[in-house]
Amino acid sequence: MRILVAITEVATPDDTIEFSDKSIIESNFTYGLNEWDEYAIEEAIQISESDSDSDSDVISVTIAPPRAEKTIRMALAKGVTKAIRVWDPKLELLPFLDPQLKAKIIAKVVSIVSPDIILTGVQSSNDCWGSTGVALAAEVGFNWATLVTDLELSGDVAHVRRELENGIDELAEVTLPAVFTIQTGINEPRYASLRGIKQAQQKELEVLSFSDLSSDPDEFQSKINFIEFSLPISNSAIQFFEGNPNEQAAQIATIIKDLGFGGG
Repeated sequence: MRILVAITEVATPDDTIEFSDKSIIESNFTYGLNEWDEYAIEEAIQISESDSDSDSDVISVTIAPPRAEKTIRMALAKGVTKAIRVWDPKLELLPFLDPQLKAKIIAKVVSIVSPDIILTGVQSSNDCWGSTGVALAAEVGFNWATLVTDLELSGDVAHVRRELENGIDELAEVTLPAVFTIQTGINEPRYASLRGIKQAQQKELEVLSFSDLSSDPDEFQSKINFIEFSLPISNSAIQFFEGNPNEQAAQIATIIKDLGFGGG
């Protein structure tokens, strides 16, 4: 069993977020592994551990600059067998990586790795597109299931539970090979042990550029144009209520009645 996990490094501001023209200034950011991807990694490792095939592999792929290698090593410390990092100078010129371009890049890695299963987090906390997994499935022609909260394998069929709206779950059977986007709560991500952290320094981290993935690097073009970047305008006013809880409740009740929600 070969499992490919697409992971993302995300940024968290240490203090306030600062802006410059069409970009966010990242000088005061710290970086780490995307929360949803933590669960995808754990699910991949659990599948690998339960697989009777002693050659079972968990391979991670990340589209990120050299800065991300510390984060990638943390995934290796948790139990990922091998890591692939894709980066190219052309990506530095883009304002952001859109899902379709991510999918096209990762699809090239899929053609090299030939995985049985691909796992991704449902979304990343910095972009929140929530569509890279599905775009990847379409790119490589795999079956897929999103928002997976439970995943069990039986031969070449995966039995999945999907989280839908209004507290509704869906049970589905998906034939492998397939892409699954993993929801938080599906498992309990493990911590990297000291031994794992030391071993991660010896594990393979392969770096690929566009020329390594394709004879025509120009095929990696974003179809989304960045037109404008601005903070949202707030049109609402905030009203503070003074006094004790009873007095505050009375003031709120008066406003609700004035708005016509007080009943007859």
